[in-house]
Amino acid sequence: MIKHTHKAALLIVLSVSLVGCADISLTAPVGTEAASKASPVISPRFSPTPSPTQTVKPSPTTTPAPTPQPTTVPSASPATPTPSATPKATADPAKTKPLPADRTPYSWYYMKKKTGQVPDFPHETKSFTSDQKAVWVGTGKKVYLTIDAGGPLIEVDLMLKSLKENNVKANFFITGNNIKKNPDYLKRIVADGHYVANHTMTHTDFNDLTDDQIRKEIKDFEVVYKQITGKEVGNYFRFPYGHYNAHNLSLVSDMGYTSVFWSTAMRDWEPRANGAEDPYNDIMNNLHDGNVILMHQGSIENMQALDRICKEIKKRGYEFGLVTELQPKK
Repeated sequence: MIKHTHKAALLIVLSVSLVGCADISLTAPVGTEAASKASPVISPRFSPTPSPTQTVKPSPTTTPAPTPQPTTVPSASPATPTPSATPKATADPAKTKPLPADRTPYSWYYMKKKTGQVPDFPHETKSFTSDQKAVWVGTGKKVYLTIDAGGPLIEVDLMLKSLKENNVKANFFITGNNIKKNPDYLKRIVADGHYVANHTMTHTDFNDLTDDQIRKEIKDFEVVYKQITGKEVGNYFRFPYGHYNAHNLSLVSDMGYTSVFWSTAMRDWEPRANGAEDPYNDIMNNLHDGNVILMHQGSIENMQALDRICKEIKKRGYEFGLVTELQPKK
């Protein structure tokens, strides 16, 4: 018998990529005309701080690194991060019932135009009824700075200092869990005259919740806000991740809230390659009348660029406003 000897080498390389903290669909839905023009606009779904992961050291073989693609050029299909949690089991297609039209899930996006021009927005906005109260852009030489705080509350002193020194009042969409753990943060924002709106208690995707769970998310925030400030929260709201459907938009509206989307956003849940220069350029290159800007406080680059952004927006002749000035279209 002839013995055959086989030598094998097994290389295991684990590579995990995690992104984002707060809303994730970077382009218009695939297959639509908007897909080729959409800008990154949705806040991230996951925490910007990646979990430590054990990695097996690769062999010395050199592999050229791929050339990074600019975030302003959408891929052929929306890039979706791999969730750290166990994925939901896929339903049996034979047993899956088609969703009612008003339960069709949407992710907010916009289609950027040249600097100074108002972007285009999702086609479904044309079907919003008068009782589905939502805003996403204003008119005239006004800018509405909205800051989402569903993730880490970093550089609070720098943020408030930049806003105060530029006499800018911002609009904060904060989660209830964040203000419950950090009541002084909320008190400082309110004391400085900024507007605080409801961003739910736990920042859960509303498309995954029942009506009763949605009401609880909103009501729980109201309770915590009043416990800390002694005041009622304003009646403006932002969907976690920018995910919604027509039914949920009506439900939130029936609770007395106007939902606030946006006309400028950026991938600010990820580290920025050029530091504070990136958020500055993202905003200034898309500045337009009635601009509703979304930024996340969890981005160190945003906080570092905020003073310069405020100064340049004013230099270009714009004023800062509160979202309470925005009224849904009739």
